[in-house]
Amino acid sequence: IDLRTARDFAGANVVKNYYKYFDDTPVADKNKTYFTFDCNIPAKTIGYANNQQICRQFAKKQDIKVYDVNGGIGSHIMIEQALCVPGEIVVGTDSHLNILGSMGIFGQGMGDVDITFAFKTGKTWFEVPDTILIELEGIPSPYATPKDLILAVLRELGTKGCLGKAVEFVGKCLNSLTFDGRITFASMITEMGGIIGFLPLQDYVIDYFKNKTNKDFIYPEPDKDAHYIEHIKINVDGLKPLVACPPNPANVIEVEQLRGKKITTIFIGSCTNGRFEDMKIVADIVKGKKIAPDVIASIVPATREVYSEMLKEGLLQILFDAGFIISNPGCGGCASGQIGMTGKGEVQISTSNRNFPGKQGDGEIYLASPATAAFSALKGYFEPYYEKEIYKWS
Repeated sequence: IDLRTARDFAGANVVKNYYKYFDDTPVADKNKTYFTFDCNIPAKTIGYANNQQICRQFAKKQDIKVYDVNGGIGSHIMIEQALCVPGEIVVGTDSHLNILGSMGIFGQGMGDVDITFAFKTGKTWFEVPDTILIELEGIPSPYATPKDLILAVLRELGTKGCLGKAVEFVGKCLNSLTFDGRITFASMITEMGGIIGFLPLQDYVIDYFKNKTNKDFIYPEPDKDAHYIEHIKINVDGLKPLVACPPNPANVIEVEQLRGKKITTIFIGSCTNGRFEDMKIVADIVKGKKIAPDVIASIVPATREVYSEMLKEGLLQILFDAGFIISNPGCGGCASGQIGMTGKGEVQISTSNRNFPGKQGDGEIYLASPATAAFSALKGYFEPYYEKEIYKWS
């Protein structure tokens, strides 16, 4: 295992298991072992504060790096700082660690006992999954975003369509994905039951990691005689903005079908849509305007790096003037953390990846793109954004 991590959620259990089975003996490789705090930051309860401190104390004894409460979402930090590179294998206590597939990295979320074993031995057991080939045909409309594209896949496959499988995506439109767009697209493989999802190689991915690290790496690509247990074709030509309605991420319809439905809150963030590109889309839509008076709009950057870029580009001022509540980097309400939770009777448009009952509180959660969320917040009801082209597909 090239990298093993534990976050503040389940991290304390990893430490407790380690002491139980391995006492104070050293981890396999301190330079390949990390803690990332992102679920509940800063800690909102005494329990979380204590759990985070348990991790910090263990890390100090073992001389392990901690990306603490000011860092942001762990999987994004791994990409930003090139802690892992294409072709490597990463495990952690994050169920969406397969987001690393966006960069040709095998990421796998595992339980705290499994991660404890990986901390100590640097190894784990895998059952190598079969692979499904998913081919996206056609070019989406310029009003569709990477979030709409992955929602279109979920609409076709359902929440179990890739259960226990690896997925390889192909299609001309995928060549148009930006760096941030790749992350968004890969972030919802978990929601269709997939183990990992890989995207076609783009030169800018290779250039990015070459500029970040001196490590040698090779982006994983299929052999010419690669075997797939299934080849699924999905038509995304002219794709319009979509929304996933309660009670699950695969209950997907066009936003137009909900036009006029009142909303009470929006949440923009999570590992799915917390990148700078997402923040810029929102800022461009709300600049010089105000959020509807009966709507609460919250925004959570994915990482400190994203937050810094927002500062430099003046996005924070635009969002503040529009009426947004802007939080420190992290997962936010998507992890039942802080900002973005709902009460019974609330109707929220969220850019996160799950809308199962209770996931972001007791309200109704609708999953959509940052563009849909932002424009609807200005109106006070669901409204697809068609005023300007958003994404350059080709």
